[in-house]
Amino acid sequence: MELELEGADLKAVLNRLRRAQGQISGVIRMIEEGRDCEDVVTQLAAASRALDRAGFAIIATGLQKCVADIESGRTNDEDANAMRARLERLFLSLA
Repeated sequence: MELELEGADLKAVLNRLRRAQGQISGVIRMIEEGRDCEDVVTQLAAASRALDRAGFAIIATGLQKCVADIESGRTNDEDANAMRARLERLFLSLA
């Protein structure tokens, strides 16, 4: 399964990943500075949500491609079932 993010989808995923990257850098800095545990965990949770949202957006793109391939007849039932199973595993890996 190839990752085919384009346009707005690509921009949204990259923005989420950059946000998470900034939040993780913030967490590292907070730990190095000896900041309050509650503040560190709150920031870490925000980074985790940003990563999850990026992952779900990528999976949603895969689902859209899979549905489009099935509807256009480019994918047979066996391939469609295999793709569904792979996407399900990916989705569950983020759950």
